[in-house]
Amino acid sequence: MLSDLTDKQFLVGVKQSRRALKDGLVQTAYLAQNVEDSVRIPLETLCKELGVPVIEVPTMQELGSACGISVGAAVAVVLR
Repeated sequence: MLSDLTDKQFLVGVKQSRRALKDGLVQTAYLAQNVEDSVRIPLETLCKELGVPVIEVPTMQELGSACGISVGAAVAVVLR
């Protein structure tokens, strides 16, 4: 599933992802499991409200690597 992050257009980061979700541009969201609840829960709730599937990734580092960045990522979204 993380291969979607190399094959398709995506955004990384909480602010950009939240904005894209609200604009209806997101196909799928990837959320690191080790993100603080204060970040994770609002994103999960927004995705659920908008009907966007959430794929859990074990760690922020793993998600960041899948996105091609050298730091961890809390969330990444695949655009429509």
